[in-house]
Amino acid sequence: MSEKIERLIEIMAALRAPGTGCPWDLEQDFRSIAPYTIEEAYEVADAIESGDLDELRDELGDLLLQVVFHSRMAEEQGAFAFPDVVTAICDKLIRRHPHVFGEGAALTPEGVTAQWSEIKAAEKAAKGTPAPASLLDGVPLALPALTRAVKLQQKASKVGFDWNDAQHVMGKIREETEEVAAELAQGEIDPKALEEEIGDLFFVVSNLARHAKVDPEQALRGANAKFERRFHHIERRLAETGSSLEAASLDEMEALWAEAKLAEKAKAEK
Repeated sequence: MSEKIERLIEIMAALRAPGTGCPWDLEQDFRSIAPYTIEEAYEVADAIESGDLDELRDELGDLLLQVVFHSRMAEEQGAFAFPDVVTAICDKLIRRHPHVFGEGAALTPEGVTAQWSEIKAAEKAAKGTPAPASLLDGVPLALPALTRAVKLQQKASKVGFDWNDAQHVMGKIREETEEVAAELAQGEIDPKALEEEIGDLFFVVSNLARHAKVDPEQALRGANAKFERRFHHIERRLAETGSSLEAASLDEMEALWAEAKLAEKAKAEK
């Protein structure tokens, strides 16, 4: 195993070697590579969603390459190298799991999460890291908006700024929906005001997902996949009859959508 990791590190070093390396790899820096790192993480999530383990293996390799790429650039600057990254994460995992590697007592999953946060805060204090100016500091701006909304809500809930249960959130969703409807009913719609009201609605829906213990990103990915399946059904059925999307009426397409929905339901009940 260590030989294969070393081989990957050597390949990355060759790609970054001045004069003999790859021109594209040589012109990259942390900032230019960051979007690819995020993209590869999403592709790992897509492979998991599809259940394709061969694809997951390949995508995990692509994500590992991102770690090696960033580590190589840091090594060139004399900051750290890949072994330092591995050492750091190993040490962190051991520190934050005293119930596994130390004398800590057995914990529930919720207890593990709370302990992790406490140890993380203690580590920052030991490093002399300044206390955040706000409770909400530290939630990365680069996160998907729905995921970031949930993390902001989780932080606020730690001090009791939260609804008691999902039913309270449902009431807020109805309120926000009415505000969107009121904005749409204006004689002359204000695009910025409408955007703000729809944003509020998304934020509350993400809060409902949090209370229901549903990942909103995963839920929306599932809805996207369902839409694609049913739309593809419409395309196939129209093609079978010699028609097309352009020639079909909305009523025809909606009928085929309902057909796809019934077929999925029947398949699920088998």
